[in-house]
Amino acid sequence: MINLAPAFPLLLGAFVLPLVPRAFRSALFLIFPLAALVLLSGLESNATIAWPFLMYELVVSRVDGLSLAFGYVFALVALLGGVYSFHIKDLGQQVAALLYAGSALGVVFAGDWLTLYVFWEIMAISSVWLIWSARELRSSRAGMRYLLMHLFGGVVLLAGILWHINQTGSLLFISLPQSGAALLILFGFALNGAIPPLHTWLVDAYPEATVTGSVFLSAFTTKTAVYVLARGFAGWEILVVAGTVMALYGVIFAFLENDIRRILAYHIVSQVGYMIAGIGLGTEVAVSGATAHAFAHILYKGLLFMGTGAVLYATGQRKLTELGGIASGLPWVLVFYMVGALSISGFPLLSGFVSKALVIHAAELDHRDGVVLLLSVASVGTFLSVGLKLPYFTWFGVKRSLQLSAIPPGMYIAMALTSMINLAIGVAPEILYRVLPFAVEYRPYTAAHLLETLELLTFTGLAFWFLRRRLYGKATLTLDFDWIYRKAAPVLRRLLVVRVNQGFAFMETVALDAAQRLSRASMNPFALGSRPRSYDPDDARSPVGVVLLVVIVCFVILLGWNYLGSF
Repeated sequence: MINLAPAFPLLLGAFVLPLVPRAFRSALFLIFPLAALVLLSGLESNATIAWPFLMYELVVSRVDGLSLAFGYVFALVALLGGVYSFHIKDLGQQVAALLYAGSALGVVFAGDWLTLYVFWEIMAISSVWLIWSARELRSSRAGMRYLLMHLFGGVVLLAGILWHINQTGSLLFISLPQSGAALLILFGFALNGAIPPLHTWLVDAYPEATVTGSVFLSAFTTKTAVYVLARGFAGWEILVVAGTVMALYGVIFAFLENDIRRILAYHIVSQVGYMIAGIGLGTEVAVSGATAHAFAHILYKGLLFMGTGAVLYATGQRKLTELGGIASGLPWVLVFYMVGALSISGFPLLSGFVSKALVIHAAELDHRDGVVLLLSVASVGTFLSVGLKLPYFTWFGVKRSLQLSAIPPGMYIAMALTSMINLAIGVAPEILYRVLPFAVEYRPYTAAHLLETLELLTFTGLAFWFLRRRLYGKATLTLDFDWIYRKAAPVLRRLLVVRVNQGFAFMETVALDAAQRLSRASMNPFALGSRPRSYDPDDARSPVGVVLLVVIVCFVILLGWNYLGSF
């Protein structure tokens, strides 16, 4: 049973936690991801556990380099998220977080389609609770949309899985050849991966989650999608295009945003684009680069959401136009946030420098010059919005009269620990490269790479400084693909709701009129074509005569039919 252990402690914790007194829950929460980390370290590569199921075999646990890499970082971020949310006493959030993290681990170690699908759906249902836990109208609506989108994606995924099983007769989750079934499965995975135009649920929902819930949300859903794409779709050319588009798409919309958590949400789209592009390249270096970047991204993106969450917790504000001048009140939050911001920007000595570069290096080895150029441009946009614009207008900019609430110690401890891990990976990249699915001999700290990176960051910083007054946030609503939804919704409503209702109303009127005519005919057959009149109880008559007349008519018809048939 050891191979089931990575998911088992977290899922067990979700059932045990409600039985524990409120005062001990937060401390006990930390035990379960710690147990998962310990058990992960004892797993043997290529070990599997299979259970018979009907005429098939369920591979409920499969261990290899790819699953271990994602398993380690999922358990680690669950632990860091538990520290960050140590002050939370909301049982619903705590249980949902453990279920969410446990089901993500279940997906990572699933060796068959049925096991994967079950954990995939648990992940969708448990994660939405972290959005609804904010208990606001916006979070309620965003959570409902999140749930509907993921359940729809789950239905498409299930259809593809059933089609694939019917074609192959196998439940094993392996690399897929191109087919109709594979395209349906790809759609289900692409929705979780937030590939445009299937991404709007992410930028709507993550900013509306609780302060602590956003940290968990940023780690699991899109990264499980990266994992399953790496497992089943490595080398698909369409993913190279989709990933490159995502990298640019996310930074453009992030730059236009005013909401600090929506900025980070758009950068999830952008950074996942690097991973998907690497998976599409399909080489061992590229898949390892995608895995490395997913590992680093989970840590520095979690740190970024921790930092902006602390700002929201302290000020109650989340928009650039409502923030400013809080550097003196929240100096350590700024320091920790900047570790994450410089990591995502690929700054030397931090995790993003050694992970993002590996994806670009894989594209260079594959002679994809256009991909290299566009991904490098996306890096500039990332530094401009997350590393410069957001922190400048949040902590500096226009000083506002904001009352700052005290931030719980657990938040500071979690941010400090996550910052140290990002720094450790950046200083000693072999820590990360050692857990990748394929051996990596890449050396990020070359003179050429350092010079190129510092030139890009320096000139981007100078451009921001001279244009900072023009880059100030505006209190506007940025419409993404929602513009299409909003324009199409009235038309679809008119066609699918109003017109259909009108059609049903017309048919109902016809049916009621026919029923009334038949009812009157039972009283008087000669009144079948007459108009209905108002009902008067005093005018009621006995139907005996009419019934007798109908019987006589039917008798005559039958006699005539028999008479004609005798000839």
